[in-house]
Amino acid sequence: MREPWVVGVSGASGTPYAAAVVRGLLDAGQPVDLIVSRAARLTVLDETGRPFRDGHWAEDLAGWLGRDLTGDDVRHWPAGDIAAGPSSGSYRVRGMAVVPASTAACAGIAIGLSKDLLQRAAEVNLKERRPVVLVPRETPVTRSHLEHLIALHDAGAVVLPASPGFYGAGASATAQQLVDFVAGKVLDALGVPHTLFRRWSGRLAADR
Repeated sequence: MREPWVVGVSGASGTPYAAAVVRGLLDAGQPVDLIVSRAARLTVLDETGRPFRDGHWAEDLAGWLGRDLTGDDVRHWPAGDIAAGPSSGSYRVRGMAVVPASTAACAGIAIGLSKDLLQRAAEVNLKERRPVVLVPRETPVTRSHLEHLIALHDAGAVVLPASPGFYGAGASATAQQLVDFVAGKVLDALGVPHTLFRRWSGRLAADR
């Protein structure tokens, strides 16, 4: 039986993180169910110059990821389709990552708002006790944002801020290497193998 990972992309800046996570899952041979919020479509367009349209999602996703999707197991669900598969706990998935996770998405998930399919799917995975990883990128944060993140942590989610480490590539790290570091940490939290960054070996600048 197909059991995908759900990847929700909210409207915060940081769509390269989402692309790297999706690529990492597909590289690992994992099926993916993708939900791109309405706000995220504007961010994707702003940050990449590429549209993301329901009617042309496969073409748009391939362009966004820079990848031929032939042979990849990926499915797209419109964010407005609140009756879609991931809206129900009986729809089998392995877990979910929300990357990037906007303050609005975090708040909506924390209080059970179910404003759209992304929020509903995250709530479903929390109630089913499946792995849920949220990647907030906003900085600085307000007290209310911290309270929502604490509520999500207490509900069982992994709160994984988009905070790249530099020990993998050093101070001269490229933007893509820093993005891949965060994406790799997301995949670690989901238990998915990857080679997106060099792991700490206990030796300074080892193999760099």
